Amino acid sequence: MSTNVIMPQMGESVAEGTVVKWLKKVGDRVERDEALLEISTDKVDAEIPSPAARVLTQILVQENETVEVNKVLAVIDGQGAAATAPAADQPAEPPVASGAAPSQGIASSAAPGQAAARESTQAREWAGRADAGPTDTGERLGAPHKIRSSPLVRRIAQEHHVDLADVHGTGLAGRVSKKDILAYLAAQPSAGTPASATLTGGRALASVATPLAAAPAAPAPEPEIGLTGPTHSVAMTPMRKQIAEHMVLSRRTSAHVTTVFEVEMTRVFELRAQQAAEFERRHGIKLTYTPFLARAAVEAIKQFPILNSSVEGSNIIYKKDINVGVAVALETGLIVPVIKHADEKNFLGIARALQDLADRARSKRLSVDDVQGGTFTITNPGVFGSLLGTPIINQPQVAILGVGVIEKRAVVRNDAIAIRPMVYLSLSFDHRLIDGAVADQFMGRIQSNLENWDEAVL
Repeated sequence: MSTNVIMPQMGESVAEGTVVKWLKKVGDRVERDEALLEISTDKVDAEIPSPAARVLTQILVQENETVEVNKVLAVIDGQGAAATAPAADQPAEPPVASGAAPSQGIASSAAPGQAAARESTQAREWAGRADAGPTDTGERLGAPHKIRSSPLVRRIAQEHHVDLADVHGTGLAGRVSKKDILAYLAAQPSAGTPASATLTGGRALASVATPLAAAPAAPAPEPEIGLTGPTHSVAMTPMRKQIAEHMVLSRRTSAHVTTVFEVEMTRVFELRAQQAAEFERRHGIKLTYTPFLARAAVEAIKQFPILNSSVEGSNIIYKKDINVGVAVALETGLIVPVIKHADEKNFLGIARALQDLADRARSKRLSVDDVQGGTFTITNPGVFGSLLGTPIINQPQVAILGVGVIEKRAVVRNDAIAIRPMVYLSLSFDHRLIDGAVADQFMGRIQSNLENWDEAVL
């Protein structure tokens, strides 16, 4: 009996995934729950386990290929015989509707002939729905619910005042994917020109063409780049593509401003030096500076809740839970796992959560829930020697804290030169929502928390 390996839906807002690497090749025997391939989505990288202990007979999706969720990726056959391959443009089943239980990569148990017939019928049905489309402008404008898209895509459209009916969807049944909406936005006239900007509720918003307005002018062709000398072209990895998209989207969305504070770390530095060995002996984890920084930030957020909010249209959404994302550098890029309910954890709880998330991020064992729901982010380029940086906000958050290298420097104390462990902390914040005075007061509170640290570590 054949078993299909399908692209799982790694969270409700995830509509597609990219095959990063096949860990097995055709003809290999795989055990149940053994890692079969690596995939990447706009939320998380993950290893997909084999749903059965058999022989991998077919690989239907190649590395670096992006496909919709529920697409058949491979076939595992109990006898090692060749299985009937589904057509490349036919889904294994219709997309999971919003609110439905997400697929976890469980294979179809139907007989191959029945499965192929069902898939063919479903493919024709979905193709018919995609080709039918709206019959006139009134239907197009009057039935927005017919535009298939993910919550992420709808949020991007709302933030940029885009009617999804104007966006050409390249996904299954005309579904509008993230790359579709980003491509549409990139093709629009610049929002920086006076003719295309209006003021609404104190915000400068780009005016976007509607179905009744004239079509936007085609973007000017990019100038050819003259290259001299040898070159080497390498395709972006799926993670790098997603990082690039997120960074461009964030710069397009938020009014970025950065403020920098210099903080003395003497109390934290001495406490860590004194108790690092005992802390590791008792709890089995190394005592780093990151939990100190996270705790200081959480306590400051409690006093300045605007830093724990987001923007939805003309509304400010205050988040009750403080969920701190901490950027983790991987060989292939960057991922931001989230410490949930950080405001309810003590120092040890945050230290444990940080260690657990970092370990699972580097071994690709994070779940989608581990990287969702962040309300504030900390990134620490200081571990690589950086003095300071101006990090880009992790949407839809409104601020991100950058941590520089902690090193001893000469400073003036009581009119004398002294050597102290110092660090530059930079806060990039969304000036649409946060004023400079508020951002500086928030940073001043973090500075005070660190310089006057009084919380027990052991």
